[in-house]
Amino acid sequence: MAALGGTLAGIVLTTQVTGPLVAQEAARPASVYEQLDLFGDIFERIRGQYVETVDERKLIEAAINGMLTSLDPHSSYLAPEAFDDMRVQTRGEFGGLGIEVTQEEGFIKVVSPIDGTPAFDAGIQAGDFITHVDGESVLGLTLDQAVDMMRGPVGSEIIITVARKDVTEPFDVSIIRDTIKLTAARGRLEGSAVVLRVTTFNDQTQSNMEAALKKAVEEAGGIDKVDGFVLDLRNNPGGLLTQAISVSDSFLDKGEIVSTRGRDPEDSERFNAAPGDLAEGKPIVVLINGGSASASEIVTGALQDHRRAIVVGTKSFGKGSVQTIIPLRGDGAMRLTTARYYTPSGRSIQALGISPDIVVEQPPVKPAATEPEAEPSAAARNRSEADLRGVLSNDSMTEDERRMQQDEQARAEASAKLRQEDYQLAYAIDILRGLSAIKPAE
Repeated sequence: MAALGGTLAGIVLTTQVTGPLVAQEAARPASVYEQLDLFGDIFERIRGQYVETVDERKLIEAAINGMLTSLDPHSSYLAPEAFDDMRVQTRGEFGGLGIEVTQEEGFIKVVSPIDGTPAFDAGIQAGDFITHVDGESVLGLTLDQAVDMMRGPVGSEIIITVARKDVTEPFDVSIIRDTIKLTAARGRLEGSAVVLRVTTFNDQTQSNMEAALKKAVEEAGGIDKVDGFVLDLRNNPGGLLTQAISVSDSFLDKGEIVSTRGRDPEDSERFNAAPGDLAEGKPIVVLINGGSASASEIVTGALQDHRRAIVVGTKSFGKGSVQTIIPLRGDGAMRLTTARYYTPSGRSIQALGISPDIVVEQPPVKPAATEPEAEPSAAARNRSEADLRGVLSNDSMTEDERRMQQDEQARAEASAKLRQEDYQLAYAIDILRGLSAIKPAE
């Protein structure tokens, strides 16, 4: 079992088998041991001659972390404290800012902010680079060291310096740390569409999503009253592989969901869907953006490859690797990249991302108007036949039909309002409404 994601990644424990490793080490060239002797020599020199007394434990941990981080951006050493934090995060509640981060070009890059957290409310966006924390540069620090700098007591203030694409100069953002309580999935009814917002893949995701889906369907008056489902995975940084498989399986009756392939072909695994579709065959639109990573991409790729969903939005993050958390002596652990994952069609999205079927950009947020807009004059308003004096009444509509028309008009106005608030989501709901309108008669 393996976990997917960055600092919010889940945890799966593995067992280390030492017997075969001893035999492998015996067969290695002597140069490996010479290099290890060199490491020992350097360690002794630092311990004995460095200008200040060093913490031997921290020195060794730094060496281990340096070895792991040299492999790829997602492999690292987890000190006991960080290992404990990861286990807490997997359960869905922890202290912090509420951002998923990775490392790129020496700086800390935001994969995505988490809905409803201090970072989200402060306007942090996917793709932002954090260059300084409380005025101190993060350049040259490891990812875990930078994350440690951003931790602190709940209620305390932190000032992060952000570099953002299309913004000329870096700028400071003040954030008040808070307890992050993740509701992994929520649901609501928008007209006749059920919107399922999945923010992360932790232990609660599948159960949260299924409960939210059933509640929204009941609110709609039953599955027959539902046009379809929007699975909103925007700014979802990923998490547990097992939960990504479960969520995908919720909407697939059969077929492969994902496969993982490591260096040893014998370690390859394939995961298949079991019969049963929570959406009962209704259309699905998946929303993604540049903050959709890892487990989000597994779900998107599975539903896209099986033509079970239309994918709308912008290209995803492109994290197609699997990390295994391996406990070590001393209560620490290492996060090691052990495999790549592949969508059902055999695609690896590593460093490429998933391209949506329909590219829909989210328009930039317009600044709030300082003065209320003036009402248009009567002459400037759109006029229709119904506005004319002495207009003939419509004799072909019953009262029920008239009410239906008024309800449809109200839904159209609600859609127009939603388009102002969240253009991508409104677009997805319009797709479901269109598919519902052309469904064959029974």
